[in-house]
Amino acid sequence: MAEKKPNVNSAGEMELEKVKAQGDHFENQVKEMTLDRMNQAPKLEKEEQTKLSQVELSNKKDIYLKPRRQLSPGRNEKFNEKFRDDYNFQKEYVNFIAENNELIGETIEMWTKPFPGMNTEEWAIPTNKPIWAPRYVAEQIKRKSYHRLSMKGHEYTGDSIGSDELGTQYYGTMAVDNTIQRLDARPVSSRKSLFMGAASF
Repeated sequence: MAEKKPNVNSAGEMELEKVKAQGDHFENQVKEMTLDRMNQAPKLEKEEQTKLSQVELSNKKDIYLKPRRQLSPGRNEKFNEKFRDDYNFQKEYVNFIAENNELIGETIEMWTKPFPGMNTEEWAIPTNKPIWAPRYVAEQIKRKSYHRLSMKGHEYTGDSIGSDELGTQYYGTMAVDNTIQRLDARPVSSRKSLFMGAASF
């Protein structure tokens, strides 16, 4: 059923058309924000939350994480053996410090399923301390970022191209401001030679 327009006079009709055009322009700008364009936005640098000296690192007890629970794949879902080498690399335990940049100090809770045919795993990852977990856990944490959008470009002309639920008017062109790292996983440097193991991710 078509949306029924309210009965308004010609001035009101012109105002409705103007609002519709503004909404269409805003929607087109959002559609043009491709993932490739957003990923070109500069990453907002954050200072490391956890700074430990080599002495502190050597005195820390090693914490090896295991999934909190696991769900088996469906009966018809099989692991593709072509990816066995990738899986063996991804399941190696690596030493890292997880950081929650949005809720500092909060445990990171997440699910992983690195390959079809493997278990889905629930993890509770403590933050701000060295831990050992599979590489795919650290890499999934490292991928947790988002893009901050802003309106840029034009000076006030009297015509806004959008507004939010609070009625704030926006003027100009939408642009990606920054890429913000929501969660992070930083490799722990050890005194071991890189040739002796403790591979990075």
